[in-house]
Formats: sequence, C-alpha cells, structure tokens
Amino acid sequence: MSSLKTLSLFSFLFAALHFPSVHAATFDITNKCPYTVWAAAVPGGGRQLNNGETWTISAAPGTTQARIWARTNCQFDGAGKGSCQTGDCNGLLACQGYGSPPNTLAEYAIGQFANQDFIDISNIDGFNVPMEFSSASAGCTRVIKCTADIVGQCPNELKVPGGCNGPCPVFKTDEYCCNSGSCGPTPFSKYFKERCPDAYSYPKDDPTSLFTCPTGTNYKVIFCP
Repeated sequence: MSSLKTLSLFSFLFAALHFPSVHAATFDITNKCPYTVWAAAVPGGGRQLNNGETWTISAAPGTTQARIWARTNCQFDGAGKGSCQTGDCNGLLACQGYGSPPNTLAEYAIGQFANQDFIDISNIDGFNVPMEFSSASAGCTRVIKCTADIVGQCPNELKVPGGCNGPCPVFKTDEYCCNSGSCGPTPFSKYFKERCPDAYSYPKDDPTSLFTCPTGTNYKVIFCP
C-alpha cells in the first residue's frame, strides 16, 4: 500500500474514532391554534397545518441562520403559489427565503462552538402567532415561550392586519434596526420584552434571549401552546 493511501486510511480511522458522526436535529412543528396555519421553515419549505397536525423537518449540523414560523390567512393554488396575510415568503407554499414581517420566529444554529446548538424566539420582525420552542430530548430542558396578547395590545404605530409589527420593519432606522452595531432598547422593544421576556425584542438582546442545548438535541415548535 502506498504511503499516501496509508496516510488517508489512518486519517479516516482517526476521524471515525475521535469525531463520531452527529445526526441531524429533528424539529416537530405542531399547530395547536384553533385555526389553520401554514408552517414555514428555512431550510425546510412549508406546509399547511390544521389544528392538531404536526410537520417534522430536520437540519444538519452546521446549519445556521435557520428559521421556523407560522403564516396566517393564506391562499395557495395547486402549484403552491399564492399569498398570506402574515409571514408570506414571496408567494410560495414551500418557502425558499425568509417570511415578511410580522412573524414570530423560532431561530436556530446547529452544531456550533463547543458542540452547542443556539436557539431563540425573536419578535424583532414582530409577532403574529403565539409560540413555544423547546427541547424534545432528555439532555436539555430548555423551554422558550412567547404567548402574550401582543396583537391585541399592539401600539397603534405597529398594528397591521393579523399581527403586530416590529419597529425595525416599520421605521427602518438605525435606532431600531441596529445597522451600525450599536443600539439599545426602545419603548417599542420594551413593549415586546415586557410581554415575552425570553424572546428577542431588539438586535442586541442576546444576554436574555439566546439559549443553548447540546448538539444532538431534537426540538419541538408549537404554535398556540
């Protein structure tokens, strides 16, 4: 056997022994709302979920900037084209990009630094459907919820049909969007934070809103928990 093949075989065996494969994380997405929602995920696509239905997707280690959300009041044709009142993703049933605000977001990154997953719920893009994002595995007990009546009490400046918009999508200024990388809480972000203290309310809300589970954890997202 050539030295190159010997080295390659040694490298493979070393990796197999010291870096065991990590399976993809699964996400069980369940609609407990008394109305139909059209679940969306990037990566993942989209699916109509009637009350009590569950859609399962998976994400490989290394997946980042991923999102799961609910769309409401949608109409799609047989080709999967149409529109939604909230959370619409370019008129497609099977989303290929992020949804339009307002939409309550479950966000995650899998298999990151120190074999950790990062998970959060975000209201930066506003709120349309109550949500719970939690571990489905014994190795992590994290449960994140945002279930307040945010739409019913929404400030007039942020009200839109079917939801409560975030101030960044409405005003598009550095004060709310933090494009410069330096910003703080505002009266509008505090409106969301007071009602959902575990959820992101503005871009620099990491200390109270970003959570971890060990890589290898499976998850569940519930609309209207």
